[in-house]
Amino acid sequence: MSDDLPLSRRNLLRAGGLTVTGAALGLGSAQAQGQGLPGPSVPADTGAVQGGKVLFPNWRGAGDRVPPPPPAPMPPAQRVGFAVVGLGRLSLEEILPAFGETKRARLAAVMSGTPAKAKLVAEQYGVPADSVYGYDEWERLAQNPAVKAVYIVTPNGLHRDHVVAAAKAGKHVLCEKPMANSSAEAREMIEACAKANLKLMIAYRCQYEPFNREVTRLARSGEFGKPRLIQAFNGQTTGLPQQWRLHKTLSGGGALPDIGLYCLNGVRALTGEEPVSIEASLHSPPGDGKFAEVEETVSFTLRFPSGIIAQCMTSYGVHESRRLQLHTERADIDLRNAFAYRGQHLVVSRPDGAVESQDSRMLTPKNQFALEIDHMARCILEDRRPRTPGEEGLQDQVLMEAIYEAARSGRPVTVGPPTGRDGGLDVTRGPELDDAD
Repeated sequence: MSDDLPLSRRNLLRAGGLTVTGAALGLGSAQAQGQGLPGPSVPADTGAVQGGKVLFPNWRGAGDRVPPPPPAPMPPAQRVGFAVVGLGRLSLEEILPAFGETKRARLAAVMSGTPAKAKLVAEQYGVPADSVYGYDEWERLAQNPAVKAVYIVTPNGLHRDHVVAAAKAGKHVLCEKPMANSSAEAREMIEACAKANLKLMIAYRCQYEPFNREVTRLARSGEFGKPRLIQAFNGQTTGLPQQWRLHKTLSGGGALPDIGLYCLNGVRALTGEEPVSIEASLHSPPGDGKFAEVEETVSFTLRFPSGIIAQCMTSYGVHESRRLQLHTERADIDLRNAFAYRGQHLVVSRPDGAVESQDSRMLTPKNQFALEIDHMARCILEDRRPRTPGEEGLQDQVLMEAIYEAARSGRPVTVGPPTGRDGGLDVTRGPELDDAD
């Protein structure tokens, strides 16, 4: 290259690309890693293949965040095939589109009680016509080798029957929350999958979502001192009386199992502990026919072995708000839109000398449904126990029954760790998540 050739990006690429290494920049190995350099010799703009991934060096300066690596999806033929069971709002608005962002999973089949809807959805998502099923076709689904797992997205009151049917069909199960209508049903579901040597995971999407994971990390790290109090709120309005969530046989209850469960599971996941006592109260507007069978509002307080107190409220009668606040010795950690599908905003308030500092934690948002589906797929591919297995869902059913009992009796209810498990953290959960999740 002549000395007077313009040093342009085009000429660099034409010349074969610029290779950036720690040595070329005068950096040691540790310094190179700190700069986000992924390997010993990675071309700056063309990247390099390492470990089955395409990697690029961090081109940004010290004043910016290190960008995430490019996605590394598995080839479609190697991904875990899922059948989505139930094509209601959640499936059509969130779950089916999420398969477009998964890396280890693919949509292989659908099941619905409405044939015309199932046929249309299958066409929209490229599902073969012979992979469309009715709720009475579990035996035919069992013969489909492309389906390794099912995602149960039917009303709560149907979860038990559909999980048992899936286990009989030899398919791993990802089941929406709440797991069931009762702890007895949850135990049947766990037993059915265990007997068939199949994995059962409950879709607690917030435990896989980056902002919720960061709050948990901060709580357990002790970075801002010992956690003392937690406040969790999840509320929205409901207006259509015919909606299945307002009928107890299908829902198991009102605001508590539907949206209050996020508060309950959220504080359990945050602390890693199980509560030792529960106080609660219920309220429904007098004369409102929507709440003839289920409650509108629930307030409950959980006391944990470490001394942490969690105050939780949930309601079907207020403007939409979803918030998780952690109060520690030296900071207030506030996760806004905590339980929403998107839009999380994390603020840490703490003293900074003579002033109060507010630090907004900027994380890369990710599709929560894609994250949980991919985690289930990974567990199948690598024979891992899910982070949120059936036992996690069972414990929430047990605790919701205690909440209803505390509200009915007007007295605190003593609870403890799950039967047969000693104390400690995360006793109902599988291995901690890592960078691969």
